Amino acid sequence: MPVDTGTSRWFLREPSPESGIRLFCLPYSGCGATMYRKWPRFLGDIEVCPVQFPGRENRFREEPYGTYEALADDLVEALLPHLDRPFALFGHCGSALPGYETAVRLAERGYPAPDRLFVSSQVAPHTGPQGRFLEMSDAELAEEVRTLIVQLGGAPRPDLVELSLDILRADVEANKRYHPAAPVRLVCPITALGWNQDVEVDHRLMASWSDCGETEFRVLDGAHYRFMDAPDELLDVFARDLGRPVNAY
Repeated sequence: MPVDTGTSRWFLREPSPESGIRLFCLPYSGCGATMYRKWPRFLGDIEVCPVQFPGRENRFREEPYGTYEALADDLVEALLPHLDRPFALFGHCGSALPGYETAVRLAERGYPAPDRLFVSSQVAPHTGPQGRFLEMSDAELAEEVRTLIVQLGGAPRPDLVELSLDILRADVEANKRYHPAAPVRLVCPITALGWNQDVEVDHRLMASWSDCGETEFRVLDGAHYRFMDAPDELLDVFARDLGRPVNAY
C-alpha cells in the first residue's frame, strides 16, 4: 500500500518511485485530473502526473481557488515531496498561467526548479487576460461545458453540467483577476505550444512568452482540444525538450 504523504488529494495516483522525470499536468479550465486519462502513464521514463485542483472531481467538496497566486502557493507545497528528481510542468490555456505562477513560487521559496515549463494555447501573463470565455454568460459557458464533456467521452447530464459550470466560472473569474504588470523571468526554459487550427488562442499571440524566460516556440497540428488525445507530435515535444529519446514509449 502506498505511503500517504499528506498530498494524495492533489493526485489521482501517487507519483511512482520508478520515474526518471515527472511531468506534472495541470487540468484545463472547468476540468479535473481525469481529463488526462487518454495520456499514457509513462513516456519512456517520463511519468505523466495529472494534478487535481480543489473543487473538482474527488475534491468537489472543497472551495475552488480564487486566484492563480493562491493556487500556486498551495500547489508548490503539495509538489515538494515529489521534487526529488527532475520534473516539468504542463498547462493548457487556463492552466498554463497557474503553471507559470507555480514555477515562480518554486524559485521564490528556494525549492527545486523545473527542468522546463510547457505552456499551451495561452498568451503570456503580462499580455492577458485574453479569450472569448472571459465575456461569456453562464448559458454560453454551459454550452461550452457540454461540448467539453462530450469531447472527454462523457454524457452531458444536467447535474454534471451544473457542477462543471461552477468550476469553469471560478476558473474564468481567476483568469480575469490575473494581470501582472510585468513578468518574473524564470530560470527554467519554456516551451510555448500553439495549435494551427486553434480558434480560441491564435498561436501568433504567444510571442511575449519570451519575456518570461528562454522560450522555444512550437506550432502543432490541431484545434484547441487536440492535446487531450495525446497526439504523438505533442508527446515527441515532451521527450525532445526534456532530453529523452523521441518515440521511446
